[in-house]
Amino acid sequence: MPDVRVTIDGTEGSVPAGITVLEACRKLGVEVPTLCDHPAIEPIGACRICLVEVEKQRALQPACTFPVSDGMVVHTRSDRVVDARRFVLQLLFSERNHFCMFCQMSGSCDLQDLAYDYGLDHWEFDRAFPRMGVDASREFFVMDHNRCILCRRCVRVCDELVGNATLGVKHRGAETMIIADMDVPFGESSCISCGTCLQVCPTGALGDRASAYMGATDEITRVKSTCTGCSVGCGVELVVRQGRVIRVEGDWDAAPSDGLLCEIGRFGLQHDKRRRARQPQVRQGDGWVDSTWDDALSAAAKGLAAAGGELSTLVSGTATNEMGAAIAAKLPGTKQQLGTVLLDDSAGLAALDEADLFVVVGTDLTVEHQVASFSIKRGVRHRGARLMLVCDGDNGLAPWAFKQVGLNEAASVLDIIKGAEQAVVVYDAKGSSVAKAIAEAVPGAKCVAFTDGANTKGLAAAGVAEAFAGGAKAYLVVAGEETGADESVMAALGAADFVAVQASYAQPWADVADVILPMPTMWEKSGTVISADGVEREVRGAVAFEGLSDVTTIERLGALLS
Repeated sequence: MPDVRVTIDGTEGSVPAGITVLEACRKLGVEVPTLCDHPAIEPIGACRICLVEVEKQRALQPACTFPVSDGMVVHTRSDRVVDARRFVLQLLFSERNHFCMFCQMSGSCDLQDLAYDYGLDHWEFDRAFPRMGVDASREFFVMDHNRCILCRRCVRVCDELVGNATLGVKHRGAETMIIADMDVPFGESSCISCGTCLQVCPTGALGDRASAYMGATDEITRVKSTCTGCSVGCGVELVVRQGRVIRVEGDWDAAPSDGLLCEIGRFGLQHDKRRRARQPQVRQGDGWVDSTWDDALSAAAKGLAAAGGELSTLVSGTATNEMGAAIAAKLPGTKQQLGTVLLDDSAGLAALDEADLFVVVGTDLTVEHQVASFSIKRGVRHRGARLMLVCDGDNGLAPWAFKQVGLNEAASVLDIIKGAEQAVVVYDAKGSSVAKAIAEAVPGAKCVAFTDGANTKGLAAAGVAEAFAGGAKAYLVVAGEETGADESVMAALGAADFVAVQASYAQPWADVADVILPMPTMWEKSGTVISADGVEREVRGAVAFEGLSDVTTIERLGALLS
């Protein structure tokens, strides 16, 4: 489509035909305020804050929905426009109970910022003072209807981006309210706690419990990093104040997640109740004593060396590439990964947005790789794609599936799969053999494979590719942020003569370890990982770790063992 010429606030430029005035303003560097608009969702023109004056148009037009045309002349800051925006702001402040001094988002609120920008130190209309409730039934965040401006951003992202469609509206006019499902408490709804609604809310209507009243925009810094909760490789922005991560947000500019996060990525570390491993500890009898780094490393090296050639290092899939290289180069004995190593080539999440048939094999994406499940839900809800589950037992995607068969019944549905124009087979280690057979039998099918760990591929490339086998006399466990290990791993560790663990948390390792060496969390460590799609992504530490870095610990331990 050819470009068109537009003039905005006296600046002439060329923009693609068919885009909105708001998009044209952004391309030409002209700022237009918005409340209901967000670049990731479809515009609806609900708030009217983005009103602009278009020459030859009698009425002011919402910039977010009005298309450009060749020769169009737009004024975004005329007296008429400014008066209209102030009028809209007065209505918004009068409709609900916006007491900025007592709002958890004070200092970080789009509505408050606009009030300052347009000199709204009072308003001419009487306050409605409606009796609005606060829904605090969810664990991680609250919904305060007093602060809501009915922009419907939350409703739209839940539907358009997440595909969950938990949120909606009830009533009309001034009585309109955001509801969950069929007007049930938020905590009893189908909400999956991904927090996308929280991130796009322009006011304090949806607030993070952990970061409430923690800092205005000018009091925080943002650090972009990569979540290592699973192998999707979601981009995150860590919001930091005074050396503490107060909130985690999705990075809208980062592939493959494009701003989306799951419950673990957004809230997991903030709400983790396990005891942090902050000081090296050595077992004495049935108890633990704090130790210096030098003494703890010496004790670990002594115990591990006693095993001779029967020493094994177990590495979590959360370890960085730099950790993998240090382990492979510095430590003796075998190097094994916790979990099954899966090294198949895999298309990225973008393949899911092109599929007309999803075949999910073995894995429950809603639990293990939740952001990937969003793509599938969107495809089913909005593109008419179909979903087939090939798995045993319950699966969180079952409500979106038209068919489910067991892993041993995959051959019975090959005819259906072959009829698809673009089938995408999604799987992890549990369903790899079945998935491969399906992909080979269906011409043109693409595969999206997820590994057990965030950096399984990177660690394998560094030389840590052997799967856990057990049977060693001594183990060094590089556990990172693992919430635990399976029963076979814990049984092997319990039967060993000596176990040293490098971990961010004491549990569950305190039950089997002889030495615990603290390790930074994913908010504290830096390095690179290779996600399931084969792309190397950077992990950046946002806050300081009080102790030896993860790589330094391995290097010093390796030197002692050599």
